[in-house]
Amino acid sequence: MGNGSGMPVLELLFVFVLVYVLQFITAFAGVVESLFILSPPIAQNPWTIVTSIYAHNGTGHLLSNAVALVLFGWPVARATTRLRFHLFFIVSGAVAGITQIVVSDAAGVLGASGAVFALFGYLIVGNRLSSSLVQAVRVPTWVTLVVFIVIAAVVTLATASPGVALIAHFAGLLVGLLAGRIGLLDTGPRRQRTEPTGA
Repeated sequence: MGNGSGMPVLELLFVFVLVYVLQFITAFAGVVESLFILSPPIAQNPWTIVTSIYAHNGTGHLLSNAVALVLFGWPVARATTRLRFHLFFIVSGAVAGITQIVVSDAAGVLGASGAVFALFGYLIVGNRLSSSLVQAVRVPTWVTLVVFIVIAAVVTLATASPGVALIAHFAGLLVGLLAGRIGLLDTGPRRQRTEPTGA
């Protein structure tokens, strides 16, 4: 159990709105793509690996990510430290965005969905009930990984709609599930988890 608060979620909401305003302002100068949209080749504008996580493609996109962030991020933020929460959000969002660009033929990607899906995945697996279940029902690591991939695929397909970065959603959720499984954001002592040997 962590000693955190919901403050990181409020900070992210503020950054979302601030970046959205900056997107609007920079659109007049014609530089919004080079500042906020992660697109190939990534090395051309490497800062977009981070800035694209906080940028959104319209008010509806911003609001849907904000609502999901509050729902899934609040409990995670309260169970960890502010620094760990923000680093997890950035790294999982970056992994999701880069995966979308590398795996698909996307011209560009932006939005917090990958990071929000990572928080959702962490919330599913990193809670006390899930940890207790894992202790009671021990399965080989490879089975856990297969189950996580199936969960990520099912949830991703359930959220499918035109223009949605499905690969980023899948990658973010998978990162969150794996991070939750190892307790990456835990601040207290971790219960000993032993894995069975053999196949």
